Amino acid sequence: MRSADEINQQIRALWPHPAVRLSTEQRARYERLVVEWAAAVRGEVVKAA
Repeated sequence: MRSADEINQQIRALWPHPAVRLSTEQRARYERLVVEWAAAVRGEVVKAA
């Protein structure tokens, strides 16, 4: 599993500014990355506990 930081960097690279509109493909990729990021964050919290 990739780290939340690594996934977050990909999200930021995909969507550099909130005013930028994403294409349908980019939006789908963004949504997949957000789900993956959330899972990574949960995993990191569990490890820390």
